[in-house]
Amino acid sequence: MSASHLSHQAEWVRQRERSNSSMLRLMTWISLRLGRRLSRVVLLGISLYFLLFARDARHASRNYLRHVLQRPPRLGEIFRHFHSFAACIHDRIYLLNDRFDLFDIEVHGDALIKAVLASGQGAILMGAHMGSFEVVRAVGRQQPGLRVAMVMYEENARKINAALAAINPAAIQDIIPLGQLDSMLRVQARLDEGLVLGVLADRTLDSDPALALPFLGEPAEIPLGPMRLAAILKRPVLFMCGVYLGGNRYAIHFEPLADFTHIERKERDAAIRQAVAAYADCLERHCRATPFNWFNFFDFWRPSSNARRDPA
Repeated sequence: MSASHLSHQAEWVRQRERSNSSMLRLMTWISLRLGRRLSRVVLLGISLYFLLFARDARHASRNYLRHVLQRPPRLGEIFRHFHSFAACIHDRIYLLNDRFDLFDIEVHGDALIKAVLASGQGAILMGAHMGSFEVVRAVGRQQPGLRVAMVMYEENARKINAALAAINPAAIQDIIPLGQLDSMLRVQARLDEGLVLGVLADRTLDSDPALALPFLGEPAEIPLGPMRLAAILKRPVLFMCGVYLGGNRYAIHFEPLADFTHIERKERDAAIRQAVAAYADCLERHCRATPFNWFNFFDFWRPSSNARRDPA
């Protein structure tokens, strides 16, 4: 492939990203001016578009719903899955602009967070592409002393930062990108400051190690990397999710997964595997409780050709 072609391709990608940012800014303007109730009408068209034309996402939704519902899903249920996703993305605009008054948010397990804050050592929140993480960060902004930041791979961080900049540039500082020379130092420093760091642990890169575990009735590869990060940093780990309950209602759940604070090196690998299994159990339980909230729109049960299996 020629250098000129690569340059042309890169320019096309930049134009597409500028277009996406412009669309986000337009949607933000419409949402904040018209209000949440009126602007939600647009979500019906967006959900219908994905149902009709997003073939891969539709296939992934059908496959996931078949697992979680334990039967073939109806077309209306696939539409509801897309609509729940669109609603969470739409609500992000309001949450990032501090419009917490628009939402009814209930919190389960807040005593766990208070204990983490009291310890002053920070913690890792192990989440998933489930519901809305922005709801969790919103609670962090509302409660004194609870500061929540995201940790993610550099490319994902760049895309998320671009999206957040289109909605509210002040939110960019809440993301710590991995893959840079000083990434671990920055993560360590933020934890030492007492921050709570969120990691979405239900996706892995092809080269990352994974543990094969039963998930919704069939073996799936659960990433080991996020839990290894917590073990190396010797921090407690909580499961978290902010599930969408319809309308303006969300429920945030915090549950204990592991505490690597005093783990011995020789016990680390076994403790990591046990914690990853506990994470998979938590995620499965919440998927079954609110089945239209997991937005992992790809074939989760197909092993990656390049992923390294953990020998356990």
